[in-house]
Amino acid sequence: MNATAHWRGTDLARQIVVLSALSFMLIAAVIGAGAFGNTAVEDQQGGALSTSGSYLAPAGPAFSIWSVIYLGLIAYAIWQALPGQRTNPRQRALGWLIALTMTLNGLWLVAARFGTLFLTVVVIVLLLATLGWTFRVAVVTREPRGGFADSVLIDGVTGLHLGWVTLATVANTAAWLTTIVPAEWEGAADAIGIAVLLVVALIGLAIAWRSGWRVTPAIALAWGLSWLAVERFGGEPQSGPIGVTAIIVAVIVLLPPVSVSVLRLVRPSVD
Repeated sequence: MNATAHWRGTDLARQIVVLSALSFMLIAAVIGAGAFGNTAVEDQQGGALSTSGSYLAPAGPAFSIWSVIYLGLIAYAIWQALPGQRTNPRQRALGWLIALTMTLNGLWLVAARFGTLFLTVVVIVLLLATLGWTFRVAVVTREPRGGFADSVLIDGVTGLHLGWVTLATVANTAAWLTTIVPAEWEGAADAIGIAVLLVVALIGLAIAWRSGWRVTPAIALAWGLSWLAVERFGGEPQSGPIGVTAIIVAVIVLLPPVSVSVLRLVRPSVD
């Protein structure tokens, strides 16, 4: 595949841009984690981004998924920089998009540190839209995949990133709304939270359906929902109804793609 592709001047530029975007994202992540004496993300914006910032914030351990996503993006950036990947049509279709997702990822951390809470919502919505488009291109492209590494580092990592950011967008938006809506609205928090989670269920199923029942977005989304339930049962603010709904939604979004994946292993002809 690569041997017959003609080299373009933009191919090397694409590889460099991906590595640069990764560097920017990692530097922002280190600063966002509280290194060099900076305030950690959960303590920025007056604590609005902490686990107690809203009724839809997941517990702290949920954020460990970033380690998996970052490691996957690091591996992707190194892999795509290899000479053999320079003219790969899949890299040409997706490299710029993945670089954009990493740049927006880093920009969110910059917005959280130096901007406003509303700006973080704007950036994460842009990130979610870009990830959705990137994942769509990844799973529908007709260019042949490059084996295991291609499937894991493009489809798999992008899927995890998309699934997690889907829930992170909900939590980020809820945190912003919590700071601007009247205090009286807290009496309806359970009903609003349940309604939002039902919409999340529909979004999760839509992602799975439109991607041919790929499982990685559902895994990340269910992971976040499970920790959201943990926080609502044992953290602050507490809400049993939201916690129960989060568990139900996690099952709803995870069960169909997992079932299809199992069927494909048992019966490879299943479409």
